[in-house]
This record gives sequence, structure tokens and C-alpha cells, in this order.
Amino acid sequence: MNNKTQLPLAGVRVVDFGQQIAGPAVAMVLADFGATVVHIDPPEGPQWDHPANAVLNRNKSCIRLDLKAEAGRSQALALIDKADVVIESFRPGVMKKLGIDFDNLRSARPELITLSVPGFASNDDLRKEWKATEAVVAATCGAFTDMGFNRVLMGVNPSFSPLPLGSSYAVSLAASSVVLSLLEREKTGRGDSIEVPVAAALMEGLSYNSYVIDGLPERYKTLREEEIEHRKANNITMDLSYDDLQEYLDPFYRTYECADGRMFYCVCPSHRNHAKRALKLLGIYDELMAEGLPDVKDLHMPIAEWDGETSIGVYPLPKKWADIISAKMKKAFLTRTSDEWGKLFGEGQIPGAPHRTTQEWVNDEHTNAAGLIVEVDDPEYGLMKQGGPIAWLEDLADNMLTPRARKNVTFAEALAELNKVAAEETVTRPTGNHIKPASGKGWLDGVRILDLTNVIAGPHSTAFLSRFGAEVIKLDPVTPLYDPLIGTLFTFQTGVSKRSALVDITTYEGREAFNRLVRSVDIVVINAPERQMKPLGLDHESLQAVHPGVLFCRLDCLGGPRRGPKTDYIGYDDIIQANSGIMSRFGGPTTPEEHAHLGTLDVNCGFAAGLGMAVALYRKQKTGVVSRARTSLSAVTNLAQAPFAFDYAGRAPFNEPSGREALGNHELSHFYPTGDGWIYLDSSLDDLNKLEQVEGLAGISAADDVSQFLTLALSKAPADYWAQKLRSADIAAAVPMAIESLRETYSREADGTPGTDQGSFAFSIYRDHPSGHCITQVDHYSIRPSEAQVRAFRPTERFGHSTREVLSSVGYTPAEIDSMIERKIAGLGWGKEFLPS
Repeated sequence: MNNKTQLPLAGVRVVDFGQQIAGPAVAMVLADFGATVVHIDPPEGPQWDHPANAVLNRNKSCIRLDLKAEAGRSQALALIDKADVVIESFRPGVMKKLGIDFDNLRSARPELITLSVPGFASNDDLRKEWKATEAVVAATCGAFTDMGFNRVLMGVNPSFSPLPLGSSYAVSLAASSVVLSLLEREKTGRGDSIEVPVAAALMEGLSYNSYVIDGLPERYKTLREEEIEHRKANNITMDLSYDDLQEYLDPFYRTYECADGRMFYCVCPSHRNHAKRALKLLGIYDELMAEGLPDVKDLHMPIAEWDGETSIGVYPLPKKWADIISAKMKKAFLTRTSDEWGKLFGEGQIPGAPHRTTQEWVNDEHTNAAGLIVEVDDPEYGLMKQGGPIAWLEDLADNMLTPRARKNVTFAEALAELNKVAAEETVTRPTGNHIKPASGKGWLDGVRILDLTNVIAGPHSTAFLSRFGAEVIKLDPVTPLYDPLIGTLFTFQTGVSKRSALVDITTYEGREAFNRLVRSVDIVVINAPERQMKPLGLDHESLQAVHPGVLFCRLDCLGGPRRGPKTDYIGYDDIIQANSGIMSRFGGPTTPEEHAHLGTLDVNCGFAAGLGMAVALYRKQKTGVVSRARTSLSAVTNLAQAPFAFDYAGRAPFNEPSGREALGNHELSHFYPTGDGWIYLDSSLDDLNKLEQVEGLAGISAADDVSQFLTLALSKAPADYWAQKLRSADIAAAVPMAIESLRETYSREADGTPGTDQGSFAFSIYRDHPSGHCITQVDHYSIRPSEAQVRAFRPTERFGHSTREVLSSVGYTPAEIDSMIERKIAGLGWGKEFLPS
């Protein structure tokens, strides 16, 4: 197999000690890209006994070793000796206690890459010894407390969700870090020792729930926020019903019932064209125009200077027009089935999708045709539908769609497999005396990226890579397509560390400027459907004609490794949440509700695109082959639903916890009220003997109703008391935290450091933010190499702030730039204010 047909990580050897989801899934992602992986379980089998292990361990050779015995430890070290990468996901220090010391291993073999994915950071002295289950991390990080305006208004707190978001973010981040370390190793011969705490990854994933803008203008407050403020000010109970809540939702951002009794999610806020198309398709556009619906020309002007009270394409709409439009849309949606609307919206390039369950998603015609779902003949479960790769390279996509089922092997077979791959590898990195000292630079120092993306997922991908030293030029149109809420407010997260330039690339001169920029960079990134590539000149042939060797990355909504019926449909995070079952699970089958974390899938799609770009860079460095990296919101939803997104004959029912009343997975993994608040106990039947030994819980193993027993027992003392008692017995438990409390406790004045030394939580306060507001944001701190540098981000600059500098860097004179700005081929801003008031 030559360089053009072999998978990009072919020849990379991985020993995977990971348990639960995060560790094994990182190794699965590397295996999907061609790495050879030996997975090691303890003698009694995996800690998490679940059918999802068939997915997490595909493409792997699996063995069981007793690391507490000398023989098992010696065998593990023999396997590591043949590895390029070693992965573990235990509590900090556990591997060292078992006799596998990463520092010593790397001292003997500096080319080795080690990855640790603990629940809490090794420099978090308070929590690093906690039993960090998925739910414990989520509760501690505020994921069950900060569940959005809907849950606040309904008075639901805490809110439980079974989505393993912490692990899903950690997987994309950690896999990217391994590939970037492999890229650096190709240049220097040196590996690295990396830590990615799941808690820190989750905090980065929840970044849109945690950042605060002091003095945020009133125009950005939704009807829900206004109602929350009203109720708090007047001491009114938060008790809205689900039906009542719907009337506080923007008409372009809510669920509608269709003719078949099923629900449809419309997601057209903040974009003038999308909203107008939706109203025309629904047959109510002309009615609204006749009733005087305003159409403000420049939404980026201060509201005081608008030529109307509101406009199509602005979010949120004032209540008057929200009520009028919603009433008409409700009637219109009742005229067709949810499937009919899904096809009409998709083919009409309007964001929206029918609500469906995860079972329907896994068995859907599109997901299967597009390679978003693949089939694996598992030795235990037979023919099994599994989530496909989370990222891929276009020219090798087909090679990733036929994963090998996991297989159990002996130690001798595992060692022989690693030896065989090692013998066949063409080593292209410095070795022996040619290994270079650690540079102390970022993995992507010197890499230049042209970012053509918008909203969250796309721009988040390049913001992610900027922490490693990549220089990012953010190129936007002179006239914005989105209103300031999405077009500006979101960029406070996604625009960090970038230089902003505004150029109209639809003009002849603007296109020449674009081509010059393409020739100056290593990677071009966009989020758009495939059908737009040729018209934009971003298909492979056109792009290579401008700059031979330039890499490319594309993100979209419903795309997969192959084409499917919905490949060219456009959309956002919310559309895949609705279509893949996340909303039906979170809100309940008959009352679907958006998973409350803004950017639930968007952020991870950005991380997955970063992974794809890292793989493309590694492949080019090692083989010279130029790649086009790909991912989609649909691809990463399978990772976010790892415990559910699979099917096979005889599978247990898809009946995981759902709805607003769900407070846990089962009676031993559940929220319980205590004497002064809530606690999450994350236990199992295997822990009953331990629970018996906890003072105040004796008798639990004989209780007829364990839930009733725990409700009564735990109510007798404060939450912190029980948390301490349970942890002392090595039982997972956590007092739910609010992100607001975490931010108050762990914020510091921005000091030019990335926060990797701050433990599991780190926020920076930017008092002199370019927007003129004081902004507090979570740091880019989850990836922690020992040798490579991670840099703190620079706050997002105003749109067009660097237009002159960027154009000058590709050969334009000051006079030429002035002329382009005067003729609106280039621009210096979208309005009078960075964040319009």
C-alpha cells in the first residue's frame, strides 16, 4: 500500500490502558485513522461493562493483564517498548503506583508519546483523588446546574443529562494533541507527555455557558431572560409549564407540531436570508409584509439608529412580532408532515429538521448511506451499527468505513503484531543521536491558516489550533450576513488570537486578494456544504491551481465520508440535536427540548476539525501527500451519544433516562436531596458492600426500596458531609456546582498564561477587552504538554481591525488598500461599535 492509499496513521503503534469512555475512545479515533492499537483491560474485564465497548474497541487487539502482578506488569512494559503512544485514563499517579512510570519511560525513550486523560487535573489538589465518573465530573463542572433559560423558568434544578459530554470533548482534544505531538516528532524526533483532564475539556466545551460580558446591551436579551429577570425582581415562582414556555421562544428558533403529530425544529434566527426563505416556504411572507413587518437595512447599527422597530433576521424578536409570526407559523406547519417539511427545508437551503429518536438516527437512510453510521460484525453482538469516524480525509474516506471488529488476543499475538508493524514502518523522523532537544515552542509555530468560517463550529476549530502557535487570518465579507448576536457576540469565543480582515471576494479585485492570501497560508478552512465548493473556487483542483500543496478543511451539518440524501442540507448544532435524538432524550419524546448547553455539538465539531487538520499536516509532513480534512456536526453527535448510538439484533430497548423529571441513570446513580441541597451519588450494585460501611447507610443492601432508603438517609445531613463520607469509602459522589460559582472562585486577571497551571478550572478576566466591555472567559487550558508550549489567547479584535495589515502582508500598497476600502472591496468594520448597542 503506497502513501496515497494507506491511512494517515498507518505505522503508529498505540498501547491503550484506557477505561470507561474517554481513554478508549481516543485510541479508537487513532485506530480509525489507521493506528495499530493494543487495548489492555484488567483481568476481570473492562471497568464499564457495556455494549458500547464494542464500538470503543473496534480496530483494536484486546488483552487482559494484571498490572498488580509482576508478570502482567512485565508484559505491559514489553508492549510499551514497541509503542509510539501510550494512553491511560486513571486517577493521577495510579499508573506510576502500578510500576509504569511515564517519566522514566520517556527518559529512556524520548520518542515516546504518553497521554493521560484523568477526570480531574493532576495539579488539582482538592479533587485529583476523587473517583471521577462521567456524572461526577459533570456535576462538579456545573453541567447539571447551568441547563439554560428553559429549565430556570420551569424551576427544574438540578437537571440531569446522560450525555457523556466531558468525555466527548476530551476525546477530540486528546486525539488532536497526540497527532500534533506526532507531527512535532517528525521534525525533532521527540515525543511528549500530555495530560487532558476531562473536567478541563468539559469546561472548554461549555465555554458559551460560562463567559460573562459586563454591561451586555439590552438588545441581546431574549424573552426568556426578560421573564427570568421579571420573576426574580417580583419574587414570582419559576414554574412555567412546557407548553407555556414555548410562547417565550423566538418563532425562528422553536419546535412546531406537524400534520403527522410529530415535531419539527425550525432554526432560522439571526440570518436574514434563512428567515425570509422559511416564511416564503411556509406561505406567510406576503401576509407579514402586508401587516408591516419591518426590514432594517443595517442590523449592526445601534438600535437607536434603526429605520424600524425590528427586522427579519434579527434575534431575539420583540414579543409583539414574535407572537404574530409564531401564530402564523404554527398553522402553516400543521399542513404537512414532519418528513415533508424536513425535505422542503433541506432542499430549500433553510435550517430545520424533524425531531427524531437516536434509534431512528442510527437506522436512518441518510446516516447509513453517508457513512455517519457504519456496520461492524462484532464477535459478541453480531452485525452492529456503530457511529462512523468523527473526522476523515476526503481521499481516504472509504478506507475508514469498514472497521475491523475488536478481537481478543494473547500477549504473544499482541507483541507480534506491534513488532510486525514496527518492522514494516518507514522511519522518517530523527532517531538516536539525531533527536533534537525540546524546542519549547508550540506544535504549530509557523503554520498559517486562512479562516473563512462563521457561527461557532468552524471558527472554533481555528481558535482551538491558535493555542499551539498557529497564525490565523479570519476573512469575513465586507457586509455581514448575520445579525450581531451570532455575527459578533459569538466571536468573543471563536475569534480569539486571530487577525480580522474584511474583503468582498465576490469582486474581481477581492478575489485576487483572496488568491494572494491562499498562496500565503498552509491551510484554508470553511464551513459550508459541498455544493458551494466549486462556485467558491474551493474544490481541490481550483485551490491547488492557486497554491499547490495548500491543505483544506471543511465542516458542515449533515455531511459524512460518502454522499447521502441530505449531504447538501444546511444547518446548525440544534438541527442535529433534534434529528439525532438528543432533544427527544433531554426533553422527553413528546416534549423535545434543546440540550441546554449552547454549542453542545458545535464546539466539539470545531475540535474534531482541528483533529482533521492535525492529521492532514502530519500526513503531508511524513509523506508529502496533500489532503482535504472533513468533519460534521452529524459525525460528532455519535461521540456525544456514545452509550446509545448503536444498534444490533436483540439490543436492549432505547430507554435511557429522558425528560425533565430524570434525575439519574438508576437508583444508585442519581441525584438525592440532602439536609441542605443536592448530591449526585454515582454508584452501582457492586458498591453495596462499600455503601453498607458508610456511617448512616447501614442496611441499604437489605432495603426493599433503595431509592426511598437513600432519600431518607441522605436528608439527615448536609451535602458536603455525605460527599466526604462517600469519597472516603471510594464511592463516586459530587455536590452539584454552578458555573457562576466556579467562575467567581477560579477567575484571575488575564496574565498572559493559558491557565494550565491552575488545576481543573481556570478563567481569565479581560477588563480592557477590545469590545469596551469587561469579559470573563474560560481559558484554553485543557491540553497540557510537558515539552511543547501552549499560549494564552488574545482577546477577539474588532472586525476589520487588521484589514490593512493583512492586505499589506500579501503585497498591497497603502494607496491600493485605501482605494479598496473606499470602494468597499475591503472594509475596516461592520458598524460604529464593535458590539452594537
